[in-house]
Amino acid sequence: MEQEMNNRYGAEEIQVLEGLEAVRRRPGMYIGSTGPRGLHHLVYEVVDNSIDEAMAGFCDRIEVVVHKDNSVTVIDNGRGIPVDIHPKTGLPAVETVLTMLHAGGKFGGTVYKVSGGLHGVGVSVVNALSEWLEVEICRDGHVYHQRYERGKAVTPLKTIGTAKATGTKVSFKPDAEIFEELVFNHETLSQRLRELSFLNRGIKIIFRDERTDQEVVYQHDGGIRDFVHYLNKNKEVLHNRPIYVFGERENVQVEVALQYTEGYVESLFSYVNNIHTVDGGTHEAGFKSALTRVVNDYGRKYNLLKNGTPALTGEDIREGLTAVISVKVPEPQFEGQTKTKLGNSEVRGIVDTVVADGLATFLEENPSIARRILDKAITAARAREAARKARELTRRKSALESASLPGKLADCSDRDPSKTELYLVEGDSAGGSAKQGRDRRFQAILPLRGKILNVEKARMDKILANEEIRALITALGTGIGEDFDLSKARYHRILLMSDADVDGAHIRTLLLTFFYRYMRPLLEAGYVYIAQPPLYRIRKGKIDRYAYSDAELEEILKEIGRDGVSIQRYKGLGEMNPQQLWETTMNPEKRTILKVSIEDAIEADAIFSMLMGDRVEPRREFIQQNARAVRNLDV
Repeated sequence: MEQEMNNRYGAEEIQVLEGLEAVRRRPGMYIGSTGPRGLHHLVYEVVDNSIDEAMAGFCDRIEVVVHKDNSVTVIDNGRGIPVDIHPKTGLPAVETVLTMLHAGGKFGGTVYKVSGGLHGVGVSVVNALSEWLEVEICRDGHVYHQRYERGKAVTPLKTIGTAKATGTKVSFKPDAEIFEELVFNHETLSQRLRELSFLNRGIKIIFRDERTDQEVVYQHDGGIRDFVHYLNKNKEVLHNRPIYVFGERENVQVEVALQYTEGYVESLFSYVNNIHTVDGGTHEAGFKSALTRVVNDYGRKYNLLKNGTPALTGEDIREGLTAVISVKVPEPQFEGQTKTKLGNSEVRGIVDTVVADGLATFLEENPSIARRILDKAITAARAREAARKARELTRRKSALESASLPGKLADCSDRDPSKTELYLVEGDSAGGSAKQGRDRRFQAILPLRGKILNVEKARMDKILANEEIRALITALGTGIGEDFDLSKARYHRILLMSDADVDGAHIRTLLLTFFYRYMRPLLEAGYVYIAQPPLYRIRKGKIDRYAYSDAELEEILKEIGRDGVSIQRYKGLGEMNPQQLWETTMNPEKRTILKVSIEDAIEADAIFSMLMGDRVEPRREFIQQNARAVRNLDV
């Protein structure tokens, strides 16, 4: 992490590009949304400034505090934001940074070699969108303080004391005029801070939540090696220690940690300057090409791949792989609307070279691990060939003429995917009720017999040989895995409708695991929902009501009185006649449905591995910890 750094960090290094007026008018342009995501983004922007100081080698401790009133304080022991007068604005540098958009030490490339703050909008946007913000700076032996309200300074920068150390303390309260939601989610913040501690080896990040009196310290001296351990904690691994590669070329730092598991799922997480590049980019392409080439070369050299046999594909070699790629790039160029794909073409070659050198050396020095990796990839190649045949069969069947759609699919008449929905219904009897009760114009029904295959424990050939999964892929029309194409989705709402019992929950989890592993864009596009059938039917005279939870049942009983009431507890969807199923669960005017979203891919990955994988102990712990939260349990 040692870097040659310009220790001059004064007012003249701060560049000014424009003022703040637009931010309050169009906050979504700067922080993505005014919902929970945008709210949490404020904290990340302030923390990113401290992380930039840490990456530059001037800070090793960051403290984040959420106060009882949902205001936040971030403290670091960096150099402190400069306080001298800025030559162009005539204001103290700190005031320039906090009140002018695109004013910061990140543009000239002299103060920060690399920076994670997105586009330098950072802390000025936080200031603009806060009811109030206070900054306290320890620098040059003094403590300085200034207060702002809705982006404007309300006090001058004052000296309020003396200081031996250096650092910056920023406190702010998000503005109720801007944000729909003002309550910070503990879990969301802790996941991001944990991630930052993995990506920045050795930095201590203290997270205190005064609302619940919780405090946690994140410090990972193993860096992204610890990250890979964390990702694989619920998986059986092929080798105990992650393979680690580090190198620097042309001012680009490359760090990669990888470990193979006994499973079949590839988990790849890539970062540029601490920003999670969920759509990959040139750094991921460089990693993949190096891995494929080096493993094939090793196999040929030691005759593990016989002459005349085709080369292993990247997909074969990445089966069961967990990897974290972290690059630090001085001038990153991001592509796409969400800025989550790296576009710098030179990074591909740099990552390829660094990874190829490090990996080739590792395989030569660890022949037994190398052989295990090759054996796994060769088995995957054989399975891929079987999967290709099964996939071609699925593809042939998924031409959109109704003749090739699964026989048990009751399709809808409308062909506009944005208006149609597909119900995946557990069991034939419920499927029959749903087919009769639905609105045929836009609602399609696919009954699923029994439990679908647990894809966490199966290779692609076995998955594609499963009749229920084949019917599902054909009905959806998108293809699967590498062939997946979201634009071919035949429905833009896919509703999982299962009984409100243990088996129903298991079927839901199996389906969600399948979508997450092989059709993740469906989840990312917000196409997947969970239907909420009622738990109770309450009748009294002419009153006929439904309750979707125990709490709602109590409310209704209070309202209508308990005398002469008959309560029916639904064990399954099949107990409802078509009219009841329509009224309670399928009628868009009255139903309740939950959208499935992946806010955090890392946590989702860990949860699916734990719930559906081979290891029993973590699953038992999870169930014991969460048993109280279970709404209803039929055993």
